[in-house]
Amino acid sequence: MGSQQQATVTATMAAVVVLMVLCGSVNGESPSPSPAKGKNKVCTKGWECKNSVYCCNQTISDFFQTYQFEDLFAKRNSPVAHAVGFWDYHSFITASALYQPHGFGTTGGKLMQMKEVAAFLGHVGSKTSCGYGVATGGPLAWGLCYNHEMSPSQSYCDSTDYVYPCTPGVEYYGRGALPIYWNYNYGTIGEALKVDLLSHPEYIENNATLAFQAAIWRWMTPMKKKQPSAHDVFVGNWKPTKNDTLAKRVPGFGSTINVLYGDLVCGQGDEDSMNNIISHYLYYLDLMGVGREQAGPHEVLSCAEQEAFNPSSSPASAS
Repeated sequence: MGSQQQATVTATMAAVVVLMVLCGSVNGESPSPSPAKGKNKVCTKGWECKNSVYCCNQTISDFFQTYQFEDLFAKRNSPVAHAVGFWDYHSFITASALYQPHGFGTTGGKLMQMKEVAAFLGHVGSKTSCGYGVATGGPLAWGLCYNHEMSPSQSYCDSTDYVYPCTPGVEYYGRGALPIYWNYNYGTIGEALKVDLLSHPEYIENNATLAFQAAIWRWMTPMKKKQPSAHDVFVGNWKPTKNDTLAKRVPGFGSTINVLYGDLVCGQGDEDSMNNIISHYLYYLDLMGVGREQAGPHEVLSCAEQEAFNPSSSPASAS
């Protein structure tokens, strides 16, 4: 082989190596530069999870697929359901892609990841269900039956809120996967999602991806500074203080109920709305193949004896 030909081959091989490094060729994961000493590896998993240490774990669509979504929400498109054709798997996965890089469904090992998805959807299913005791398929099969409150008792406008004042003629009744109520909650979530929900709350009931995004934002976001999110208390990011221990707040599913609903549900013993949320979570664990035995003991599942993170001053505090 002549020297010129050998040089050409060498240059070609070098170009191939560079191209492999730039494009990545292992399991669809784009490699990152070698992390600096003490830095965590950052990974990318296609469109679903990018540029995050959490993206080095499985993504939600790796362990939770369309058929499982259909199993969990088996009756949502029944003729008697109120949001037929609205909710779908693709909308959920698309919405979750914003939050998977922040740890939603990608924190911990596969078991914790599956449990978090079941926990989040357990809340969603319980809050959007039209199931009842003798419903076909059982009362837990009817999650995602609604996408908005059917018979609002009021417009949910708090005229004393000057940060997020009510838009004239607009009503802020419950909408979404974790229903949003009141102008200040629409304003806060809309600001976070960069969507004008204060003027157009109807966007939530017109767009399933946006509805799931709003719900996941609520799951991932603390109500106040120096407080945990529902995500934090579930996956173990939160360490209870002495005051938390005295208030019987412990990491686990029960504290997610506390974060989301406070004393509207918690600290009232084994009341029905709390048990309904827990039942959906356990049912979804079974359907996802995890098994309810992985949910933990009653004191972890329940918030029956917990003091609220944020005691309510009025019924308007619910979101």
